[in-house]
Amino acid sequence: MQSALRLRAAAGAVCAFLLVWLVAACGGGGADKAGNAGQGGGSAGPTGGADGNTDREDIVEITVWDQPKADSITKPVIDEIHREFEQKYPNIKVIHELPPAGTNDREVFVTAMAGGNGPDAYSEAHFPIIGDWVRQGFAADLTSYWNEHSDKDHFISSAMEAATIDGKIYGVPHNMYVMGLLYNKKLFEEAGLDPDKPPADWDEFVDYAKRLTKPEKNQYGYTILGMEWADWWFEYYVWQAGGDLTTRNPDGTVTLDFSKPPAVTALQFYKDLKWTHKVVQSNVVQSFQDNQNDFFQGRSAMILGASDWFGGLVQNGMDLNDVGFAPFPVGPSGKGPSQTGGAYWIVNPKSSKEKQDAAFKYIAYMTSREVIEKKMKFEADNGIFPNLLSVRSDIDPVQFTANVPADLVAGVKKASESTQLEYFLKERLTPYVVKAIQKVLVDETADPLTELKAAEELAQREVVDPYNQEIKQAQ
Repeated sequence: MQSALRLRAAAGAVCAFLLVWLVAACGGGGADKAGNAGQGGGSAGPTGGADGNTDREDIVEITVWDQPKADSITKPVIDEIHREFEQKYPNIKVIHELPPAGTNDREVFVTAMAGGNGPDAYSEAHFPIIGDWVRQGFAADLTSYWNEHSDKDHFISSAMEAATIDGKIYGVPHNMYVMGLLYNKKLFEEAGLDPDKPPADWDEFVDYAKRLTKPEKNQYGYTILGMEWADWWFEYYVWQAGGDLTTRNPDGTVTLDFSKPPAVTALQFYKDLKWTHKVVQSNVVQSFQDNQNDFFQGRSAMILGASDWFGGLVQNGMDLNDVGFAPFPVGPSGKGPSQTGGAYWIVNPKSSKEKQDAAFKYIAYMTSREVIEKKMKFEADNGIFPNLLSVRSDIDPVQFTANVPADLVAGVKKASESTQLEYFLKERLTPYVVKAIQKVLVDETADPLTELKAAEELAQREVVDPYNQEIKQAQ
């Protein structure tokens, strides 16, 4: 869904290692959920150069939903980048807009596209849903542009995974993150726990959470996600139990795995955290912001978080010397893959060829090394902590700050050793999975298997059967 003091020399050594390591390790993703990309000196597409002006005199106008908010800290540098693009490409006029109002950016985009009012270029096609958007006709095939793009080899392989569908490219990586376990080192120490040894497995996790739960101090061990995004974190526990929530079959159809043992085991573990061990917040369906606030303010000792959250921790008063970041504790399967996610730039397939050409030139510019490093330097100069993962292999985010604790860099590196993409068809199936999760978290008598079976049967009828039929008819 981003600084403690550190010697610059040490940062350079650690970060150089991290950059090389991540290029290799991030590619080890698994199945099918806040960094950027490149332009270079070659052609951005088959009809014109990416790095210079075309000979055309006609002005092509495109709309992009990337206008910075008035109060955004990065607005000055984004505005400057936009002006520089205009100077470099006088034949392309970019209309920068804020997305229409709405509580869910994905729903806003889908609604606009379905109504024929979508932007020509969009930068928030998230990893788990770009495939669904391709099927719905919301993302153009960019393969011909990509093949001519001189910077295409500067993207790490895991950043390209979700955008590569049936051998075709539908998105240019915009940003990337890896999830892990965030924990409060000071609270660990107060509980007699070693702050340099995060929990390694489920049993140890429960033990730590119990020792960190102190009702008299309004403090609890672990923040569980029970609101409308509950499946986001729950799926990790299914992975740790040895399974996933869906299987994408070789013929493109989908099989639901809600009621299989790994998912049932994971939901029972969730239920036990709430009702047996009593180590989570009392309001399990509280908002995501309230979840984060509990961690910011020391009420929660452990929470799941992303590699691009560190700046937010600092902005909310935390000292990064007091924060740990580690891979997820492994479950019964002996595994604990971290979720990798992010977003892609996509182009509207309904836009004219001229607009698509212009949109790709804009995307190539906005994701170039020059532009990304310009933004990172601005962030460094203004005390904004960078995301420690970059979609590009030729950019080292950590070099732009002298205040990255070495253990956080190491934690991100370790969490990146084993990664997995979110479950396939997540965007359509979330409400069904969430209903089962919430039921066991608010009703102590609810049975995980019963709830998951009910969710599976309903999702099968309403989502998967129609989806599979579409797939078969298209074959």
